[in-house]
Amino acid sequence: MPNAHLLFRCVAVLFSLAFSVAATKADESFETSLRKLSPRVLKDGESQRNVLSADVSRRLRQANERSSAAWHQMQSRADWEPHRERALEALRRSLGVFPLSPVDLQLKTCGEIEEKGYSIRNLVYSSHPDVRVTANLYVPNPLRDRMPGLLICHSHHAPKTQGELQEMGALWARAGCLVLVIDQLGHGERRQHPFVTAADYPQPFQPGRQDYYFRYNAAMQLYVAGECLMGWMARDLIRGVDVLLAQPGIDPERIIMLGAVAGGGDPAAVTAALDPRIAAVVPFNFGGPQPESPYPLPEDAETRFNYAGGGSWESTRNLARSASDGFLPWVIVGSVAPRRLIHAHEFAWDANRDPVWKRYQRLYEWYASPKHLSFTHGFGELRQSGDVASHCTNIGRPHRARIHEAFAEWFGIKVDENQPVVRRSAAELHCLTDAEERLPALLTLAAREAQKRTREFAATLSQQPAERLREVLANAWRQRLGNVDPYAIETAVKRGEQSLNKVRVEHWLLHGERGIPLPAILLVPGGNKRRPLLVAVAQEGKAGFLQHRAGLLAELGRKMVICLVDVRGMGETAAGDERGRRSAATSLAASELMLGETLLGSQVRDLRSVLAWLHKRPEVDAARTVVYGDSFAPVNASDATVKVPLDLPQPRLSEPGGAALALFAGLFEPELAGVVARGGLLEYGAVFEGPFIHLPFDGIVPGAAACGDLPLVAKTISDRPLWLSELVDSHNRRASSKAIDARYGEVLRRWHGPTVAGEPSDDEVARWLTANSSRTPDPSPVK
Repeated sequence: MPNAHLLFRCVAVLFSLAFSVAATKADESFETSLRKLSPRVLKDGESQRNVLSADVSRRLRQANERSSAAWHQMQSRADWEPHRERALEALRRSLGVFPLSPVDLQLKTCGEIEEKGYSIRNLVYSSHPDVRVTANLYVPNPLRDRMPGLLICHSHHAPKTQGELQEMGALWARAGCLVLVIDQLGHGERRQHPFVTAADYPQPFQPGRQDYYFRYNAAMQLYVAGECLMGWMARDLIRGVDVLLAQPGIDPERIIMLGAVAGGGDPAAVTAALDPRIAAVVPFNFGGPQPESPYPLPEDAETRFNYAGGGSWESTRNLARSASDGFLPWVIVGSVAPRRLIHAHEFAWDANRDPVWKRYQRLYEWYASPKHLSFTHGFGELRQSGDVASHCTNIGRPHRARIHEAFAEWFGIKVDENQPVVRRSAAELHCLTDAEERLPALLTLAAREAQKRTREFAATLSQQPAERLREVLANAWRQRLGNVDPYAIETAVKRGEQSLNKVRVEHWLLHGERGIPLPAILLVPGGNKRRPLLVAVAQEGKAGFLQHRAGLLAELGRKMVICLVDVRGMGETAAGDERGRRSAATSLAASELMLGETLLGSQVRDLRSVLAWLHKRPEVDAARTVVYGDSFAPVNASDATVKVPLDLPQPRLSEPGGAALALFAGLFEPELAGVVARGGLLEYGAVFEGPFIHLPFDGIVPGAAACGDLPLVAKTISDRPLWLSELVDSHNRRASSKAIDARYGEVLRRWHGPTVAGEPSDDEVARWLTANSSRTPDPSPVK
């Protein structure tokens, strides 16, 4: 009966179409319900956004307590010196590759200005074979025998040509001293940006602040290379000591370093701690109370004072590992004893309650050298202005009064502050020739170092047997990320449950280490089958997935157990909505570096701990686990203006953290069935594309270059399904197909990955996940 058979086929097709339409409508209904689902797990009044800050503050306080306990156990110089040496060795390690051996200074005089009683030489010298330092050397006229040498490190406010620096150079040169004033890295003639005058950008901005602000970008670039800004600044200053010692008539026993009030005292203190040739140091606003500290100090300042400081975008103020490894600022400054030290403050100083001053006094008593310790300070407070507070740009006349007294007593230097000084223009004090101005910029040199270390590590890894590649790479990243080992979830509280289209939706509040909250939403399909597990993370958190990936979640929600989790610093636990230079998020990530960790490493730790908790659930097939990292941050157009002064609103920042977490989960969890990484950074080396960087501070990993960077992670974990898409460059623009193929082409082709152009559809990602969550790993490594 052919007609009956045809009728049966038609009915079957119609039934199939009807079922398909019904399923589509159900999915659409499910998707709509997911979009309306509240992403919140935390209740009103739960100030969980402050939990991370409180955790960091508590750990910094513990570092202070450890340091104070160690100090109070010391009774003599014999107790102090081993402690000092351990701290200084840790400081050297923190500074990156820090060679102190002499180099060819390539010292050159580019011009000279004759003044009454002194002259100014415009110098260029090398602190590294490819790094030129610009400096003005103030020289007595006539020259003297055994002249003291002064090296002045300017503040972040203004470079070597600023008026107070010229005054000091002239006054001390007339008093018979050689005075060297350098441009710090990124300042003056060594600036790393194009914004010199108001005409350099169409909108109003602060040209005089850009050198300072661009320290932030320079610090991130050097971190990626395995270096740090303080290390490079200290190296410049140590070579400055070499320049002074190379001058005829210099007295090598009287080399003095002064660090100006804002950002000059930091490198001056570190340099003096590391270079024993420096006979005296005057580090303003470093080691003790800061301009922001309350005045007067509280009665219990000894126990309440924050000796470690706190993280911020100013990396010279919060050195990596300083809190964890014990080289707190006061220890750095105190390590110069029994050499001469002036405890220096920009504003009024509470000497009677300053706990650091008491420690310095005790140190110098142990060395039987109490007269080698002095102080200077200004008046008023930071919040005050005008004549009631001693604001200055570098080191003002009120601050110099007691410095002169100490130098006269210690070194026989007598200065007449009333002598007139002719201030020269920046053009007259300019040092670089046109050819020298075309020398490699900081980012070029940092990129060269980074590429060298990446190649060296890749070569080392290539010598390993295939079965050890993942282990060796994982160990290398552990050294950079910090502790990434999972911990036991302390408590898990279900905050709510409902059913959406036969999928159970559970809201959970997990408590991680030290009570850090990890809010999560679980989508659990009905039935008794054990399902594959999809764990999803993004900086925008659960809310981002429900808003932007509801279609994908709806397609997968009946096939897989899905967990949307906010690890620390993401989603509901983010440190505020801002992510830029001056944000709480940047301060939090910088504090983690001080504590010997990274925020990204701690997030990996959270993610691995959540995975372990989920794998105990009866609905989950742990062997079929996929980690999915995403970003919902809008990207900048390919032709967008990314060269913007840093005091103006910036182009959009990328949010590569979710993708990075997925890749590192794949590295540290070899049993994962697959990894999805969307919207991640092309590679950490992308930060060397120019002086402008548009990603958050916690988006970089110090020393990433020495681990082979992200492409090597992807290559190593590609024995299992790996999806990569929507990668961005350091300006948060879509990376080109050519750039992606050059770094990841082999991996993408191996897993038949998506085209690199555009954003894949929910259907495409869902099909890939469905097909690959149960796929057998490929045991052959990518060559």
